Amino acid sequence: MHYVYLLQSQTHPNQRYIGLTSDLKSRLQKHNEGGSPHTSQYRPWSLQTYVAFQTRPQAAAFESYLKSASGRAFANKRLWP
Repeated sequence: MHYVYLLQSQTHPNQRYIGLTSDLKSRLQKHNEGGSPHTSQYRPWSLQTYVAFQTRPQAAAFESYLKSASGRAFANKRLWP
């Protein structure tokens, strides 16, 4: 399975991150250990939601959508708490 996941910083709640992985648990751990330069300064992160896909192209298309203007509006309304 491939996962599109949404993270929110616990120390900076306005900081959010959308990513794609096939191993959700280890990817979240890597974000919280500072292994990703895009998220290291806003640690720790909490997983807000994720969506599973059978194929990577499906997941990548959804990730791209969520990073678009209309996708951000959708995520803000439906996926973030």
